[in-house]
Amino acid sequence: MNSRMTKPRVLVTGAGGFIGGHLVSSLRETAASVRAVDIKPFDSWYQRFDDVENLELDLRLRDPCMTAARGIDEVYQLACDMGGMGFIENNKALCMLSVLINTHMLEATVHHGGSKFFYASSACVYNADKQRGYDVTPLRESDAYPAMPEDGYGWEKLFSERMCRHFAEDFGLTARVARFHNVYGPHGTWDGGREKAPAAICRKVVAAVADADHRIEIWGDGKQGRSFTYIDDCVEGIRRLMDSDLSEPINLGSSETVTINDLVDLVEDVAGVRLERSYKLDAPKGVDGRSSDNTMILDRLGWAPATPLRVGIERTYHWIEEQFAARASGGRYVE
Repeated sequence: MNSRMTKPRVLVTGAGGFIGGHLVSSLRETAASVRAVDIKPFDSWYQRFDDVENLELDLRLRDPCMTAARGIDEVYQLACDMGGMGFIENNKALCMLSVLINTHMLEATVHHGGSKFFYASSACVYNADKQRGYDVTPLRESDAYPAMPEDGYGWEKLFSERMCRHFAEDFGLTARVARFHNVYGPHGTWDGGREKAPAAICRKVVAAVADADHRIEIWGDGKQGRSFTYIDDCVEGIRRLMDSDLSEPINLGSSETVTINDLVDLVEDVAGVRLERSYKLDAPKGVDGRSSDNTMILDRLGWAPATPLRVGIERTYHWIEEQFAARASGGRYVE
């Protein structure tokens, strides 16, 4: 059933979230059927499609995972409790509990005879000693060991990567693992504490423009180096990875590295403003520098994320601008 000559029946967990919603949108074009699952009520999903099977299930529990995986050929496991740096640094236990979802979904996939499993990992698995200092050296896949990942969230991701490996070894499951690097874009979290840096900065600039208050607060000193991956590249990378023979974890991220100050500059350019900056030095800021080394993905998949940051930020900013205006006027919006 999983041959590329035959359309597979697919499950996307975390489908009400940012990446999950975009992935469901893409898979609708090529899958025989799509089942979309999330713990959130339907009216809180970022994107929901009437031509797929939408289920509200708590995948931290084993029985709902068994329900979700029944009759499925390919599982895309994106469900987890996570957010931006402010959330993951202050909710380590909640982030660790996502290991229940990964465990039960792997079990359920094998139990129901599913043949392919995608796991959404994170660049937070990388050794912290390789991310000290602002002179960013792009991270290779081998830099996850010796293990010293982000406390809480990163440890859960690294452990779940190992589970995927051992389920593949012991049960013959085809497992694919991608380490996401700061994915951003429209139809994602932009307020409320779980948003990541691009969305947070876009929202702050939108608010500064709307309120005619030309000030912005930046977490950290703004010198932190990052690479940011546009959502379309992320979805394309997932699909290419699932069609490949690449069994080891791989970076899925842009190699275009900027500082947080550079990112603010870019958002200001898009908005056509200049803001007075203040720096909250005691706020969660993550590692000093992190970027994606794309040697392996170019070599093995013949492709790598290539959407320029300027292009992605323009699209993201204008979408958040629309959501901000809708909220201010009492219209329908998602956060």
